[in-house]
Amino acid sequence: MDIQEYFSLVFSDYTLRTITLGTAILGAVTGMLGSFAVLRKQSLLGDAISHAALPGIAIAFLITGTKDSNMLLLGALVSGLIGTFWIRGIIKKTHLKSDTALGLILSLFFGFGMLLLTFIQKQPNANQAGLDKYLFGQAATLVESDVWLMAIVTSICLLVMLVFWKEFKILLFDADYTKTLGFNTKFIDILITSFIVIAIVIGLQTVGVVLMSAMLLAPAAAARQWTNSLAIMVFLAALFGAFSGVFGTAISASQNNLSTGPVIVLVAAVFVIFSFVFSPSRGLLFKQIRFIKNRRDLQLHKTLAFMYNIAETHDDISHPHAIKILNNFQGFTRGTLQKLVKRDYVTLTGNMWNLTEEGFKMASNLYNQQSNNNE
Repeated sequence: MDIQEYFSLVFSDYTLRTITLGTAILGAVTGMLGSFAVLRKQSLLGDAISHAALPGIAIAFLITGTKDSNMLLLGALVSGLIGTFWIRGIIKKTHLKSDTALGLILSLFFGFGMLLLTFIQKQPNANQAGLDKYLFGQAATLVESDVWLMAIVTSICLLVMLVFWKEFKILLFDADYTKTLGFNTKFIDILITSFIVIAIVIGLQTVGVVLMSAMLLAPAAAARQWTNSLAIMVFLAALFGAFSGVFGTAISASQNNLSTGPVIVLVAAVFVIFSFVFSPSRGLLFKQIRFIKNRRDLQLHKTLAFMYNIAETHDDISHPHAIKILNNFQGFTRGTLQKLVKRDYVTLTGNMWNLTEEGFKMASNLYNQQSNNNE
């Protein structure tokens, strides 16, 4: 099936509709919450939490003996929350920095989870195949109840975000000021972190432990390039995340042997790369264009100042001078001279030039500025 056929079937085919809705909602909620992780400089938090959830999945299976998704996700949630609060405890109680604490918990919990999965695999009555999907994700296993769960979590996130928007915003940019206003910063911090954990846990079935952090960070990183407004960033991150889910699912469904989770992450990466290159304010392309323009403007101004230095030796500013005199200025080019003519700063007559009244005034200001800067 090609992508066009996929989109024609998505509204009529139950499986395609379920997977597409699930990945779109997952992308939206992780994008929204990922904005707060990115702005708080906790980019590794998603990676640590997703890996910390793995032992919870294995322990839930060992306790229940079943592969019920709800029980496994509950175990992942408990394990993820424990890992998160351990990270907070290590940062507050020791002299270790956040990146060290995140790395420790990530490796410790993931190693323990892999050990448990190996143990489960060796049990005579346990088939580990159902647990493997939580490592790399398997969107095809999504059912309607999973989509409803994602939709409910997303709705709760939106509601909490609207209620505590002011507190979230102040805490993000000035935690000390938030305390002076009387807000409970610890509660607000725990609230944000808990919802990030929940969003990551519900996405494990779709994207997997290994790639879940990319779903949290990529849409937010892309959105950050386009705006300085928190509200717009959260909206764009949700939009990028949702589109990543939809297009990633479409590409995966249209090709054989393509896992949905990795394709979704790759589509999100395309949004990031596009934003890094083409965003008007921070994009590399526009930065380079502005750099070239500024360099040319500087060259133009320097040439004009040099011409003023020559013209001021005469009482009459319209006195013509030979173009070859400008060759003494290292940065002079014919293109620069033509730009000065177009701006009506210089008049050309054959091989002679002279400053116009407007050009003399502009050059005088530039020359004085250069003199002041040299002093």
